[in-house]
Amino acid sequence: MDYSRIITIEPGKRGGKPCVRGLRITVYDVLDYLASGMTVEEILRDFPDLTEQDVRACLAFAADRSQQA
Repeated sequence: MDYSRIITIEPGKRGGKPCVRGLRITVYDVLDYLASGMTVEEILRDFPDLTEQDVRACLAFAADRSQQA
């Protein structure tokens, strides 16, 4: 998945952490919600600005970063 249009990094926003579509929701927030046991449906319900594609982009971003390490 090409997440480059979904995951953005802006130095002045959330300390330069990767965010979803310029929102103040970070990739790490989404991953933390998933790791804590929330389902994608629960995340989307709690954060209506997010889409299922956004969640997938967060996972793709994390997978890509882990391969670079």
